Amino acid sequence: MPNLVRLYIQSVAIGFGLSAGFVAAMLWTNVAAVGALIGGAGAMGWVAVAMLVMFFGVLFSGVQFAIRVMMLSEQDDTPRGALRQQMIPIRIEARAEQQKRQPRR
Repeated sequence: MPNLVRLYIQSVAIGFGLSAGFVAAMLWTNVAAVGALIGGAGAMGWVAVAMLVMFFGVLFSGVQFAIRVMMLSEQDDTPRGALRQQMIPIRIEARAEQQKRQPRR
């Protein structure tokens, strides 16, 4: 299995695990009365929980994968910008030629 596919599957598993924990904590603490609302929905409350887990899972998986892909980059030690480089002043002599003025007619 290619490394990128393995990384994606791991990220999805971590994202959905975080999602399940987040939804469980959200229902247990009754944030914005979502727990009471789902509890009062009767037999269809599981659909709302499944949708919350699914949508948060997609969100957390995408963020997890993006973070892990960005962490794969190699360390770049080259200086960037003028603040990290030593600026050496160089004197350049500028000469301007005098032009004769043409009389106006």
